[in-house]
Amino acid sequence: MKSGFVALMGLPNVGKSSLLNALLKEEIAITSAKAQTTRNAILGIVHEAGNELIFIDTPGIHKAKTELGNNMNKEAFGQAEGADVIYYMIDAKRGLSYEDHDVLRRLFKLEIPIFLVINKIDLIGQDLLAKLLTDSAKEYAFAEYVPISVLNDDNLQELVRTTVTYFKDDIKYYPDDMKTNVTQEFRIKEIIRRQVLLNCNEEIPHLVAVAIDTLKITDKSVKIEAVIICNKDSHKAIIIGHKGQKLKVINNGAVKELKELFQKKIYLSLFVKVKQDWMNKTKDLLELGYGRYE
Repeated sequence: MKSGFVALMGLPNVGKSSLLNALLKEEIAITSAKAQTTRNAILGIVHEAGNELIFIDTPGIHKAKTELGNNMNKEAFGQAEGADVIYYMIDAKRGLSYEDHDVLRRLFKLEIPIFLVINKIDLIGQDLLAKLLTDSAKEYAFAEYVPISVLNDDNLQELVRTTVTYFKDDIKYYPDDMKTNVTQEFRIKEIIRRQVLLNCNEEIPHLVAVAIDTLKITDKSVKIEAVIICNKDSHKAIIIGHKGQKLKVINNGAVKELKELFQKKIYLSLFVKVKQDWMNKTKDLLELGYGRYE
């Protein structure tokens, strides 16, 4: 029996959260087409052939413009420092960018085995993939080079089997039936935030957080009162929409997802509140579950 921690690292939108969900065979981390969807490190536990792999989905490394962004970057690097293996994920179509090089130079100082995990290989040809592998090997001494397609489930089991060979611990950290450390409240907030991501454009989704005021779970129903926190009055008006139509769409989308999660009747009441510049205020960040690495 071997066990170990694997940090999923990379720029935004390379498929880290999608990989975590695929490995767990359950949607634990929210995904969307928008960058910076993941804000917190999320733990996913896979028990495979008697071994235990503890994956840590981290926020995408980006050029931060707010304290929220700074703390997301700090959280990602903080998780990497405690890992046994790092998956550095890239988009096969984009290859290694200047931003990737900046991150990799920092990660290789940690002296932790780093896998180059090339996602979305279904979108490129074999010649381009071969060139990407050759060029990457010239620049960095990755421990492994693993082309995958999360969408098509290509090479995921091979990735898991290879990872276990790098583990040294024989400690069982979590029970067999545990898949994640995230709470029900966290998952509810993320589901609501995803609906804002899906239904609002431009910068608004990146300046929104969610807080739960009331959560009551019974045998037959779940009652939730939640607040969508935004940065400006103009953003509040957009989230609510004409005669409340946008907020209704967000509410209905969240209810549909929550029904699938809980398999119960969902009573969801959403409100919108303005907290100006919340993403730059340490107190607000901590209250909303961010800023642990400040």
